[in-house]
Amino acid sequence: MKPLLVRLGELAETGQRGVLLTVIDGEGAGSKLLWLENGGGDAVSDELHEAAREVVRSGRNRLLELGGRRVFAEVYGPPPRLFMYGAVDTAEALSRAARLVGWRAIVADARPMFATKARIPSADELIVAWPDEAFAQVLPDHQTAVLVLTHEDKFDRPALAAALATEAFYIGALGSRRNQERRRGRLLEEGIDEEALERISGPCGLDIGAETQEETAISIFAEILAARAHRGGGPLRAAEHRIHAQVD
Repeated sequence: MKPLLVRLGELAETGQRGVLLTVIDGEGAGSKLLWLENGGGDAVSDELHEAAREVVRSGRNRLLELGGRRVFAEVYGPPPRLFMYGAVDTAEALSRAARLVGWRAIVADARPMFATKARIPSADELIVAWPDEAFAQVLPDHQTAVLVLTHEDKFDRPALAAALATEAFYIGALGSRRNQERRRGRLLEEGIDEEALERISGPCGLDIGAETQEETAISIFAEILAARAHRGGGPLRAAEHRIHAQVD
């Protein structure tokens, strides 16, 4: 078997996610096991397998206490992704925010004159395609936040329907409350389940009084981070939990 450091390095090349499990106390203290999300890693117990699966889906390192052992679970793999449909000005501001925190920003639009490097220079990837094609190419997973930034039904509705068919941990949409309700009605008419529509955060973002594109991007990205950490996004002084996120 390849050395552990080599296998960890290969995760970055293949894009696969894994969890390095280090026993720090109890039976087997000091031992290390590499669990891979898509299989092929070290053999682990069913208990460790389920724990590692939860850890990789949370995207955060965690100290586990299992069967009298303390195990540190450390996540390895590609960064979270921010997938935006609609190459509007807000997409550039959001791409800059994503880059700042080490996320990968992907912007798609069916209009080639919009999805250009000149207009969205901070995006890691630009895709010129209609919603169905773009989502089929990106394949949003549980470490992907999706934003629909267009204001046209021919883009909005298929993009949101495609997003709801994925495991994306966050789905947001720009637009006024009136437009959100109108769009929701159209999606219901198209057969989208009402419970599924509750996954859509629209209008997206936190209520910080944003006016500029940059302020709007901060508002939206803050909501995305809060959703990933299972937080409400309120003021810290009113929070009863610890300041730094710990996903249980």
